Amino acid sequence: MQIDVLGVLDVRENGASIAPTAPKPRQVLALLALHADRVVPVSALIDELWAGRPPRSARTTLQTYVLQLRDLIALALDRQEPGAGSDSPSRRRAKDVLVTSPGGYMLVLGEGSSDVREFERLSGTGYRAMDQGDYRGASRLLREALALWTGSAFADVQTGAQLEMEARRLEESRLCALDQRIEADLRLDRHRELLAELTVLTSRYSAHENLHAQFMLALHRSGRRGEALDVYHRLRGTLVRDLGLEPSPRLRRLQQSILTAAAETPLPEQRTLVAARTGSTGRLRVN
Repeated sequence: MQIDVLGVLDVRENGASIAPTAPKPRQVLALLALHADRVVPVSALIDELWAGRPPRSARTTLQTYVLQLRDLIALALDRQEPGAGSDSPSRRRAKDVLVTSPGGYMLVLGEGSSDVREFERLSGTGYRAMDQGDYRGASRLLREALALWTGSAFADVQTGAQLEMEARRLEESRLCALDQRIEADLRLDRHRELLAELTVLTSRYSAHENLHAQFMLALHRSGRRGEALDVYHRLRGTLVRDLGLEPSPRLRRLQQSILTAAAETPLPEQRTLVAARTGSTGRLRVN
């Protein structure tokens, strides 16, 4: 089975899509696919579908959606290579792929692939490379991880409480990997190559302190000191106006270092950036 949720939902068995077009069965498949090889409780599926206000027929309706998914899986399994007849002991059945377990359901990935798991594997390896000072390897690994994203997670799925929470978690993981890939590129003196990307990112994440700090440093190292200071003032205006906050002491120190032309001011340790970021402003806790 091949599972892709980092963008448009695409779940394939034997090369054939098993993703339904109806919104609620699609929600069920998305949640099962995200947690492949783990039992998803019936209560979680019902909460996803009906947001705490399930109809009396909720369990029966959920069972209907599961049967619809199994029908699609059965059609995909029928594409198996000739010789694996319906009586073959090696032939999988739909209920072997979408398993009913005590209290829930489980989608079996088997020897297939999941873009979420591959993203987590590559980004985790990239973080370890950062810790070891292998910035070139970290940049490569994190680029590969980020390339798995083709859009927002569950981009074409109607999301309820469970999927919405998972989408936010995945987006934060994506932003963390992006932050670290940029940091690796800064360590490799690729500051000029980063300018266009950081222009877009700081516009999109207008209150994210670390992206703005990276943009300031890239501009300063590219000989654009005045523009680096302008980035600081724009961020400060956004934080004060929208959140009632001043920039963090770390960002104020970076501004002062640029004012005094200390172009090589380092950013915080990478471990802190990965583990301690909190909230939409990208502020950091001090460990």
